[in-house]
Amino acid sequence: MSTNLSDILLSEEVIRARVRELAHQISVDYADIDELLMVGVLRGCYIFLADLSRALSIPRRIDFMALSSYENSTTSGAVRLIMDLRTDILHRHVLIVEDIVDTGRTLDYLLRLLRARNPASLKTCSLLRKAGSVEIDVPVDYLGFDIPDVWIVGYGLDCADKYRALPYIAQIPDDCLIG
Repeated sequence: MSTNLSDILLSEEVIRARVRELAHQISVDYADIDELLMVGVLRGCYIFLADLSRALSIPRRIDFMALSSYENSTTSGAVRLIMDLRTDILHRHVLIVEDIVDTGRTLDYLLRLLRARNPASLKTCSLLRKAGSVEIDVPVDYLGFDIPDVWIVGYGLDCADKYRALPYIAQIPDDCLIG
């Protein structure tokens, strides 16, 4: 497998600045509530969620969900719930935090699932969106970046569980997808 990740799409500095901007806007929008529940979608969101949470100026809690849609390939399949929340979201203000919106299937599934639990409010935040790949139009209330329809790694995103810890986002060479 090649490890040539020279095609950096988003540098560490650009990501850091955008996360601060998102945190500021979220803090302003939720300034009048008692507490925000941030729901991270594992595993890709963990770095983004940590950085975003630390940059907020409002009270917040964090919980996680795990869903699966890729099944060890590069094509999206049916979404399934692997790990549910430990927190009851009834009448709570909930912000879903995603690493990337690709087809929109995962976020659509999650929105339908969580709306049925009657939160006080339900919004979404995604670091990335592949606008050209979206099949289901889902609302992204707070968006970091629109990116091209390429396979990327870094800042929590992986290829076969590699490259997650990179501080930037880079396009992955095609041979990683084959290997």
